[in-house]
Amino acid sequence: MSLGKKDIVKNIKSKARITSNDSKSLLDRLLYLIKDNHMSKIKITGFGSFQTHITPERLGRNPKTKEKFVISSRRKLSFKPSNSVKKILN
Repeated sequence: MSLGKKDIVKNIKSKARITSNDSKSLLDRLLYLIKDNHMSKIKITGFGSFQTHITPERLGRNPKTKEKFVISSRRKLSFKPSNSVKKILN
């Protein structure tokens, strides 16, 4: 089962008893915090932590043609679940 943004907004709306616009705004703000360039780590107690890190520039290779090329440096997002979430999942 997967949840889309609309499903999450509906769940926030029903649990918090707020309007759809308010719940959408709340979710958008949370996602913005996670994606924001200035934040390197966001920890949500009882859920887990999101962390951004920069992968260095590296040399890649096309497996078909064996042609080498440079893969540029990138920002990546990782998620580490809390122990309580791990217990639920396992």
